[in-house]
Amino acid sequence: VQLVESGGGWVQPGGSLLLSCAASGFAFASANMNWHRQVPGQDIEGIGGISPDGGEIEYADSMKDRFTISRDNAKNTLYLRMSSLKTEDSAVYFCATGWTYSPAYNARGQGTQVTVSS
Repeated sequence: VQLVESGGGWVQPGGSLLLSCAASGFAFASANMNWHRQVPGQDIEGIGGISPDGGEIEYADSMKDRFTISRDNAKNTLYLRMSSLKTEDSAVYFCATGWTYSPAYNARGQGTQVTVSS
């Protein structure tokens, strides 16, 4: 299993970013996938999960208004579109297998850093 996130960077408050996660080495089109984020030294914070066909998506309550998860199974790619970003959204963003991330059971990428500041 290989997951490679990209698209992170610096953005001003109120800005937007589109993160991508390129998947390989497993049946991506058959897998639930999720995004989560983590600030070093703090707990993982789930963003949301998406079903294999993209027909079911669930977000953490605090994320649903500004974050959108999607996937393109033909490209083996998972996406996270973030808008109206706030300084508190600064974190390392990860994609992972599974509806939610469990370190004991799920694979995740190396993460991509998102920094929101003026």
